[in-house]
Amino acid sequence: MANDLKVLLIEDDTIEIMKLHRVVSSLPLNYKIIEAKNGEEALDILEKKDEIPDIILLDLNMPKISGIEFLSILKENPSLKYIPTIILTTSNNQKDLLECYKIGIAGYILKPLKYEDYVSKIEKLLAYWSINELI
Repeated sequence: MANDLKVLLIEDDTIEIMKLHRVVSSLPLNYKIIEAKNGEEALDILEKKDEIPDIILLDLNMPKISGIEFLSILKENPSLKYIPTIILTTSNNQKDLLECYKIGIAGYILKPLKYEDYVSKIEKLLAYWSINELI
């Protein structure tokens, strides 16, 4: 992989989007963040196939369609279902966690309250997916 990871961030909270950009900009590798404010917008991006991401970071609590609904739609699509999808959420609801793994996620990360903890989690997450062999 050529040191660049395309990440589709599906997040409706502007502060969370800015926070992720801030963390990514401080990392030594190159990452391209593609943003979608909700699941519908993300599906539009994915259908165009202009920029298929290497991984998807998905919030669960969003307007229009929930993260779980988006995930179900994604996993039914034969050409998109293999994109590793990581839940990045504040929901520590065990039911959400189990449902997401049943549908087929690559990981479930709780957004910590402390910024330093958030930075640590995002750094590790992106470092891990940067060294994986992706389709």
